Amino acid sequence: MYMNFNDLISSPSTTLISILIDGIFMMFVFKKCGLKWWYSFIPGYSEYCKGRCANKETEGRMVAWLELLIFALSGLLMFQTSDITASIALLVSAVAFITMFIIDIKICIGLCEVFDRRKWWAILWLFSGTRLIVAAIWGLSSKFQPNRLATDKQAEVETSGVTADEDAEGLSVNINARTAHTAFQTVTLLKDIHLVIPQGHMVLLLGGSGAGKTTFLNAVTGYEKADASITINDINIYKNYDHVKYNLGFVPQQELMRGNDTVLKTLQDAANIRLPASMSHKDKENRVIEVLETFGLAMLQNNMVEKLSGGQKKRLSIAIEFISDPELFILDEPDSGLDGVVARSLFEKLRDIADEGKIVIVITHTPDRVVDLFDDVIVLAKDSTRTGRLAFYGPVNAAKNFFARGTMEAVLRTINQKEEGGEGRADEFVAMYSHVARLMDEGKTCEEATKEVIFEKSKGATA
Repeated sequence: MYMNFNDLISSPSTTLISILIDGIFMMFVFKKCGLKWWYSFIPGYSEYCKGRCANKETEGRMVAWLELLIFALSGLLMFQTSDITASIALLVSAVAFITMFIIDIKICIGLCEVFDRRKWWAILWLFSGTRLIVAAIWGLSSKFQPNRLATDKQAEVETSGVTADEDAEGLSVNINARTAHTAFQTVTLLKDIHLVIPQGHMVLLLGGSGAGKTTFLNAVTGYEKADASITINDINIYKNYDHVKYNLGFVPQQELMRGNDTVLKTLQDAANIRLPASMSHKDKENRVIEVLETFGLAMLQNNMVEKLSGGQKKRLSIAIEFISDPELFILDEPDSGLDGVVARSLFEKLRDIADEGKIVIVITHTPDRVVDLFDDVIVLAKDSTRTGRLAFYGPVNAAKNFFARGTMEAVLRTINQKEEGGEGRADEFVAMYSHVARLMDEGKTCEEATKEVIFEKSKGATA
């Protein structure tokens, strides 16, 4: 944070002079850290680069946005505004400045660590009176050298090098990468996820916060396309989305239903939207009746949605998506807010749907109370570069053996980052599963490949 609060809310000419002076001194530090020297003269972006130099890229990005917000508010104050507007702008600017200062403490400490200096130097970096002197010393003196460059990348975890069979019966997923663009960089959200889910399988999707579960599902359904090839029963979802979309059922965590409609009216509307226009009215009505009976809602068909219990609303949400008889059925926390007995009953109904030959993928934050109903588990984890990776895919018991844990919650703790209360072993298991995937590609079953990799790991540990 190069300027103080008065600089940031002052006139444009004063602000530009401050940027110029700070940039002259900081450009030498940026150059030492492997960045372009002229980055130091770009408002906002210079703060992001400072974060990169300190190995605090996320914090640098936050400070950059806050600085740009303050610049925008200072521009607003230049115009004739009401006293109330001016007061609000000043208050927001003050809060943003305090937040910047707090975050910048971490960045300045990071700079000390990168340059192998004691943390008390961070105090000098924080204040405008001493910052320019410190920047000049660190930037010009040969005694001050960074132990890493801002352009250094963390070592990436190995990739499997395999590809799922696109002609396999069921759902074939080959996600090479899913990226997103921000103002300052391109972020890889998912990478190297290759798997086949057979028809009739019910699969648990497991992963900690930020591991990419929702991003994975959006990529699979084509809602947010990735660098990927997704096929269901040999039909490419991306290339034939208009044809396939009604064959994909997605039940979000939130219930998107009108409370003043009856259960019957809700399903009739869903049938009119999701079933083919060429389908006769009688056939649509028969499908509605069939779904009402399937989910135990026939006796409630004339009840208002707002009068239903939590479990009944969940069943209706699922029935809405099931009306089109999709081959792939995805549910995001369908048991949210339900007690154990009601949740168990709901998952047993999903098990019945899978047994009819459907593919069912479920996210739940309480997996162990229903884990016996699942065939397989997909475990996603954030690797050291914060990219969502495949840490395991296979039968539930094989997953327990692979992670040497007796519960799915314990598996999550194993792969979660340490700052999230986990053991921080995601990279280890992503690399191990890459080996498992290669062995399965050679013809071994998941159980056989898992045992072999675990045995090899134990030999290495003994050696």
